[in-house]
Parts: sequence; structure tokens; C-alpha cells
Amino acid sequence: MESVVGCKWSFSVIEMIRQGVNRPGQMENAIDGLSAKVLNERLRKLLHFGIVEKRVFPESPPRVEYYLTEFGLRFADILDSIQLLQKTLEQK
Repeated sequence: MESVVGCKWSFSVIEMIRQGVNRPGQMENAIDGLSAKVLNERLRKLLHFGIVEKRVFPESPPRVEYYLTEFGLRFADILDSIQLLQKTLEQK
């Protein structure tokens, strides 16, 4: 799990999915500095830990979208709490 929590790109990808940016190409364009290679690695990790789910649509060309799982939604809430705590500590 450290490989998810310890990576700034994981936070960015989770936030994009929360905002409704579900397709890899959209994510890559929405996050400055994020390469396709790193994005795919992050998505694989998030899938592995059950934070996101992958939906493949039988179209030509195939369309792939990612969504937060129920666990992923809870995990994102915990991340929000951690960020709030961090801001509180920085203000002291």
C-alpha cells in the first residue's frame, strides 16, 4: 500500500477520477507532467489494491474507463482527512 500512498501521482489520479475524468487519455492531458507510462503504472497499482475498477466498453476502438470502488471512495475520504491534518500542521 505504501507504493500507492507514497506516490504523488496516485493522489492526482484518484482526484481526477473523483472529478469525473475517467479515461486514461483525459487523465494524461489533465495532469501536467504525467506520462502515459507512469499513468498506466499507477492505474495498475490502484487496480491491484482494489481502489479503482476498470470498465472496458466493446466499441471500436475500445473505450476504457476507471471508477473508484466502494473501498476507493472510503480510501479517498481518508486521504482528504490526511490532507486536512497536513494543512492544520502547516498553519502552526
